[in-house]
Amino acid sequence: QLRRQARERREYLQRRAKEQQQQRQRERRESLKRALDENRLLPTELRREALALQKELEFDFQAPGETGDSQDDEYRWAGLEPPKVMVTTSRDPSARLRLFAKELCLLLPGARRMNRGRAELGALVAACRAAGVTDLLVLHETRGRPDGLTVSHLPHGPTAHFTLSGAVLRQEVGGLGGAPLAAPHLLLLRLDSTLGKRVGTILKHLFPVPRPDSRRVVTFANEDDVILVRNHVYRRRGRTVELEEVGPRFQLRPYLIRLGTLEQGDAADVEWRWHPYTATAPKRRLLSAT
Repeated sequence: QLRRQARERREYLQRRAKEQQQQRQRERRESLKRALDENRLLPTELRREALALQKELEFDFQAPGETGDSQDDEYRWAGLEPPKVMVTTSRDPSARLRLFAKELCLLLPGARRMNRGRAELGALVAACRAAGVTDLLVLHETRGRPDGLTVSHLPHGPTAHFTLSGAVLRQEVGGLGGAPLAAPHLLLLRLDSTLGKRVGTILKHLFPVPRPDSRRVVTFANEDDVILVRNHVYRRRGRTVELEEVGPRFQLRPYLIRLGTLEQGDAADVEWRWHPYTATAPKRRLLSAT
């Protein structure tokens, strides 16, 4: 089992390195094409290989909708089978964090909650791999207030770390009926940059493919790099549509994405890290293209 996991991980890293090399070559060709179209001087770093790149341009074709970036290779077969999501917490969770974990399982169809106990991360991830779990979610808190969420995709990653804020439980939303268990339709709003699409891919594959007649909608709306998470059901009344929020409600802000799994910690490669203390940090919009 360990040898097979090591071999799969090695093959995944080799495939990712090859795809990154192809992506860099594709960016060089696009830079050369822009320079030729705009009739301006070639970039200095492209002048030696300009003729070879121009020959490659004759045969360069990219299918519509193809991104050319396959860091999401782990999600290649997602959607063929429903995801198996496991939700757990940090050690010694408060009553509010346990309740929030329970409601997060209601938000994610088919998710199961596991008591953390004294289990270490290595044993936790190994048990999830053996059980065929596709995603492990770990909730964190500070003084009884949920303030962190880690999403680790198994078996090879990636692992995304989010700051969680503004958690409102279902009974605090008010006016609720039973919890809807149908797979929801997803709305990913203003997650259109490269990083936004990456975060959207990590989040949307926590949900199974919905039925066309599902009346439930989960929204991930980006507002100034903060992702607002809302859960609604809708009903048709003649020509009008009634929308009712069923909770829970919270906000997410990504700050770190690693290419490995959760138990690897700092040994895993960093794909992206938020740098809030740079001079241009207040001006940048990371999750949206505009």
